[in-house]
Amino acid sequence: MPKKFMILAVAILAAFYLLNPSAGVFELIPDNIPGLGNLDEATAVFLLLACLRYFGIDVVDIFKRTGDD
Repeated sequence: MPKKFMILAVAILAAFYLLNPSAGVFELIPDNIPGLGNLDEATAVFLLLACLRYFGIDVVDIFKRTGDD
């Protein structure tokens, strides 16, 4: 049970960070640093997708090609 709670907490924090409620006032890495500015958002997206996959929601699977196309 604690593992699921921790993964859910990480997912909520990642989603909250991506929603950007502080309007860019609080960021781990400022976006105006060339080459590094979007690494914090990319990390948050990765964590959110990994947490969703843990709970059985595979968002990446939406873009998978099938033989019916």
